[in-house]
Amino acid sequence: MSTEIFRIRNFCIVAHIDHGKSTLADRMLELTHTVDQRAMRAQYLDRMDLERERGITIKAQAVRLLHEGYELNLIDTPGHVDFTYEVSRSLAACEGAILLVDAAQGLEAQTLANYHLARDAGLTIVPAINKIDLPAAEPEQRAEELARLLGADPAEILHVSAKTGEGVDDVLKAVIDRVPHPGGDLHAPLQALIFDSAFDTYRGVITYIRVKQGTLPSNAKIKMLATHVTSEAEETGVMAPEATPVDSLGPGEVGYLVTGLKDVHHAKVGDTITLAGKQGAAVPLPGYREPKPMVWSGLYPADGNDYSALREALDRLKLSDSALVYEPETSQALGFGFRVGFLGLLHMDIVRERLEREFDLQLISTAPNVEFHVFRGAEEIVVHNPAEMPPGGDYDRVEEPVIYATIITPATYLGAIFELCQARRGEMVDMEYLTPERVEVHYLLPLAEVVFDFFDQLKSKTRGFASLDYEPWGLQEAKLVRVDILLHGEPVDAFSSVVHRDKAYEYGKKMTERLKELIPRQLFDVAIQASIGSKVIARETVKAKRKDVLAKCYGGDITRKRKLLETQKKGKERMRRVGKVDVPQDAFIAALRVDEGAKKK
Repeated sequence: MSTEIFRIRNFCIVAHIDHGKSTLADRMLELTHTVDQRAMRAQYLDRMDLERERGITIKAQAVRLLHEGYELNLIDTPGHVDFTYEVSRSLAACEGAILLVDAAQGLEAQTLANYHLARDAGLTIVPAINKIDLPAAEPEQRAEELARLLGADPAEILHVSAKTGEGVDDVLKAVIDRVPHPGGDLHAPLQALIFDSAFDTYRGVITYIRVKQGTLPSNAKIKMLATHVTSEAEETGVMAPEATPVDSLGPGEVGYLVTGLKDVHHAKVGDTITLAGKQGAAVPLPGYREPKPMVWSGLYPADGNDYSALREALDRLKLSDSALVYEPETSQALGFGFRVGFLGLLHMDIVRERLEREFDLQLISTAPNVEFHVFRGAEEIVVHNPAEMPPGGDYDRVEEPVIYATIITPATYLGAIFELCQARRGEMVDMEYLTPERVEVHYLLPLAEVVFDFFDQLKSKTRGFASLDYEPWGLQEAKLVRVDILLHGEPVDAFSSVVHRDKAYEYGKKMTERLKELIPRQLFDVAIQASIGSKVIARETVKAKRKDVLAKCYGGDITRKRKLLETQKKGKERMRRVGKVDVPQDAFIAALRVDEGAKKK
């Protein structure tokens, strides 16, 4: 092993989105000369084009820094609530966390959530105030807020400008001084925790690991304790910041392992790697609790021949995004596809874009919905897809998921927030003033009311100052109904949705109006209806194309004209009886996307 265990520090950076985690990581890379100045770029650890375009971290990234004789293993984590699972996995590989707070914005909802995650994981917290160079910065006031949260002395809180580099050296010194070195016995049987993984076309499955006990040599014969699969590993190494092979990894070290496995299902995040044979460990490390999807959506290939390619793409993407849950499903309108579970709308957006970019797929996604529990006598049906919901009245009750939402806002916007939450069927729990100007409000809200546009509306009504974090709370009974969209009397499952009874008419009217604009005219009238069970609640009609059969009549007897019109009318009736409505693929895509957009207005 290259480094004595007492000279290793494993830490991560946690903060609210856009509080400067990636910029601070950049300065650390520069200060420790881990990256050559010529190769340096902004957001260095954000490897995906998508991360750099959007300015957000999606994947946690591990990197080894060497500073003053110490080995510092840094894991840069995402800040958005949808990627909390990434953060929780990273925390399990660390002993310390830098809690970063923007000097201008102060404590935000996700700051509190990440602090509680780190504290519950037993990590040592190193608090720091970032962006002290901003004209609007109030570092002393923010330090007092943070000290009150941590129960610490404001003098212990570091002041940093990740942009200019001021105070970054103090942060590294604080990590060395305050964060304890990892434990672990060099001679014990090997136990290495997989906290992330990826797939390489040529090398197979690559796992990112934290060694807890024992030593992992290069080219060892390994065993996965959960899947009981053995393999000849090809290489161990560290990210410094690019993949650098090493002879072995010892207790407390963070690195990667080229497993030699070709099947993506054999290496699961949270599994324990040990050596095959008698020298291996018998007991696995405690893994991670399985993430519970919050939002469900159908993903279908635009070309039906791409179904197997989509299945393979989802299998591979799950390696680097273990929060992804999916199962096959079929739709009368869209063919074969998958019902996919996501942790939120941003997660859904990112997964879809990654599938399209990285695997060159064209996809159609149905409108997002949440999981409902339908009770009929002693029977309980879990509904992921609106098409599975029994028609109106054919059940005793429905329960929907509820979240516990934490909103932090300037006191000026309290009225607007109360109004928004009440309109979304929210129930206020409590309210606490963090300072005379900033308030923390807790609400119980139905998840179905939050997944579409709640965050956008919150930002709009508070001019971007409010922040939101949420966690699952449980289930509660609600008056929910399934609204079906019928084209020419035939229900189209892709357009079905489960909505609150009070909002059913609004949804039905919006969808029928939208489809009237998108469906091309046929040779017969097409009725577009929204219904709850057998009751139609909204209707629009796409008028038929008509041939001018009277064009050849110049004057003459009226009976001749009537005869021509009657013949045309009989033909239209016969066509209506046997006709099928042709809905082009792009109309499906537009209707489903516009429905999402309409709710965001």
